[in-house]
Amino acid sequence: MANWLAGKVVDNRRLNDYLTSLIIDVDLNGYEAGQFVRIGVRDGDDVIARPYSLVNSPEEKHLEVYFNIVEEGPLSPRLFALQAGDEVLVSDRPSGFLTISEVPEAPHLWLIATGTGIGPFLAILKSDAVWQKFAKAVLCYSVSYTEELAYRDLIAELEQTHGDRFCFVPIVTREEFTGGLRHRVPTVMQNGSLEQFTGLAINAENSHVMMCGSSEMITDVSAALEARGMQKHRRRDPGHFTTEKYH
Repeated sequence: MANWLAGKVVDNRRLNDYLTSLIIDVDLNGYEAGQFVRIGVRDGDDVIARPYSLVNSPEEKHLEVYFNIVEEGPLSPRLFALQAGDEVLVSDRPSGFLTISEVPEAPHLWLIATGTGIGPFLAILKSDAVWQKFAKAVLCYSVSYTEELAYRDLIAELEQTHGDRFCFVPIVTREEFTGGLRHRVPTVMQNGSLEQFTGLAINAENSHVMMCGSSEMITDVSAALEARGMQKHRRRDPGHFTTEKYH
C-alpha cells in the first residue's frame, strides 16, 4: 500500500488544450531517471491516483510529469485543473525498470516514444549515466500533429550539448511535416527509412531499444525487432529491448 507524500504544485505548463506538464515540489528521494511514481488527489477519505513517469532527472529540484487529459477520466481532468499552490499527492515508492542501470551495454541506445511516453526518456537523456554507458543515443519521438512535439527547447539543448553522440528523429503521422519522418514507427522500421535517417542499423550486435508509449506501437515494434533476431530484455535473460506500456 502506498504511503503518500504531500506535494505542492509549482506550475502547470500547458502545451495546448489537452497536454500539460505539472511541476511539483515534494521531498522524494531514492529514484532513478526513467522511473515512475503514482500521482493522486484526495477524494473524500480516498485517493484517486495513477502512475506517471518523471520527466525530471534525480538531480533536479522539482518533480515533473507530462500527460494528456482524458475528459471522461476520474483523475486527469482534476490534475489538469491544478494551479500553483494546490496540493497533489505523490507516492513515496518510485517504480519501473526503464532505467539505464537495467539495460545491458551496447554501442547504441534507441529511445522510441509515442505521445507522452517521451517523459522518461527526457529524464534519462538529462542524466549522466546514459552518456557514460553508450557511444550514441537516438531519440525517436512520434506524435500525430506537429503541435504535440513537446520539449523542443530541451531537445535542442541536448543536440547542442552532445553533438554527434545524440540523434533526434521527430515523427509526425497525421499532417505534412518536414525535418523528420511521416509514418508510424513500425512502418519506418520496416521500410528502412528510420535507419536511413539516422545512418545507424538496428540489430542485436550493436543496439539496445527502449520503448514507452502506446501498446500498439510497443507490440508492433517488438515484433519487428524479434524478426531481426532480437529478444525482450529480462534480468535473468538479457536481451535487446526494454518496454514500458502507458495504456
